[in-house]
Amino acid sequence: MTVVDVIKRLCKEQKITIAELERRIQLSNGQIRKWENQTPGIDKIQKVADYFNVSVDYLLGRTEQKIKDITKDEEGFTEKDQKDIGKRMEEIRKDLTDTDGLMFSGEPLTEEALDSLMDAMEYIVKHTQKINKKYIPKKYRKESE
Repeated sequence: MTVVDVIKRLCKEQKITIAELERRIQLSNGQIRKWENQTPGIDKIQKVADYFNVSVDYLLGRTEQKIKDITKDEEGFTEKDQKDIGKRMEEIRKDLTDTDGLMFSGEPLTEEALDSLMDAMEYIVKHTQKINKKYIPKKYRKESE
């Protein structure tokens, strides 16, 4: 399998065209197709590998093992999304617990109430992220989305 064949397959998996890939990684129009007859530079191969989150060896057909799969959980979030949500939730919890005398309806907030509040906040963060992803134009999306 040639480099171009591997790139075509990766584009198909990501549901993008080769022309769209070239635009996203700032290669000239038709450059990847030229690689069927010419040897691409390592810098250009690395750009493609970085975009698809695979190794250069994978693109060159030397291995069938990708570095990282962009796996999505049952909610449709990638590993990166999950890490971002986790960090955001840690920041929210820290902000809530750093505040002296956090109250709810005039009573001090218990640990159980804080956990319940955090669960609700996590739902809101995830739901908001899903909605935002849905309406972000493809040209502004990061490659892992």
